[in-house]
Amino acid sequence: MNRTLFPIRFVFILLCALAGMLVCYSVPEWDGYRLKAVVIGSLLGTLLVLVDLMLKGFSLRGLSAISFGLFTGLLISYGITISPLLERGDPQVIFLVRLGLFLGVPYLCAVIALRGKDEFNLVIPYVRFVPHEVDVPLVVVDTSTLVDGRIARICKSGFAPGALVIPRFVLQELQAVADSPEPHRSQRGRRGLEVLGELRQIKNIDLRINESETKRGEIDAKLIFIASSSKAKLMTTDQNLIKMASFQGVVCLNPRDLARAVQPVYEIGEVIDVEVVKPGKEEGQAVGYLNDGSMVVVNDALSHVGQTVCAEIISLLPSGAGRIVFARLLTHR
Repeated sequence: MNRTLFPIRFVFILLCALAGMLVCYSVPEWDGYRLKAVVIGSLLGTLLVLVDLMLKGFSLRGLSAISFGLFTGLLISYGITISPLLERGDPQVIFLVRLGLFLGVPYLCAVIALRGKDEFNLVIPYVRFVPHEVDVPLVVVDTSTLVDGRIARICKSGFAPGALVIPRFVLQELQAVADSPEPHRSQRGRRGLEVLGELRQIKNIDLRINESETKRGEIDAKLIFIASSSKAKLMTTDQNLIKMASFQGVVCLNPRDLARAVQPVYEIGEVIDVEVVKPGKEEGQAVGYLNDGSMVVVNDALSHVGQTVCAEIISLLPSGAGRIVFARLLTHR
């Protein structure tokens, strides 16, 4: 961005200097002050560039808030000046009062609007400020969801819950985790960045980066605030964040709940195909795993370890890690 702006600023200063010279051509009496006019034009251009640098980081949302505040302040001051309160009196006093109103009230309104720009949904409705797609469902994504990775597979399958909104501070947190000196944290961060890259390559999803900054200190509070302000859902696997968000009325989506909800329902007598990968505890048993992670214990399948066998379910045992399926080996369907 800076490389693009530098030549633009340089050309702007040159144009200001050229404008100073042209002023001398238009006014014959100033013909002897061309050099001074060029210097003055250059200084004015440099001053404007310095103002531009001072306004670095000033967002469109802040500009809209100030504009709204100034407009509101002018309306209020104008309403007071045309009211019966200032119909009679010393003209000089009335002039000073009007001048004070037109200077003070817009300033106060602009400052109030700027301080409350995080709640300024009327003018800048956060990530809902998108042409032609105002009513699209929004889902704010946190770091734990990107690290989990299942969101990419969900979106690839076409079951994206809506427009995915990733706040800028979530990307910064993910980068910080990836740069962590701890190998475990660093691996989680890199996995999250890889998932983000997969999401960018999916053509049929609406992926948005939210640049909004809030004064909330903790990331969890920022996520809840953005989701609440934009009337969006919050996608996370963090149980503590889910409890906090639910308490404040924010709807949460947990990819792990979705994974449990779409697990197939097996019944006794159903025939399944499963790859047995290791021997079981009892004699002749072999163990395999279904796509949803459920462990399958197949009787009389020890000689088939490393192969995919056909088995009939004979019992189901719930466990803390899910379900254990017991089956008997079938030689044919």
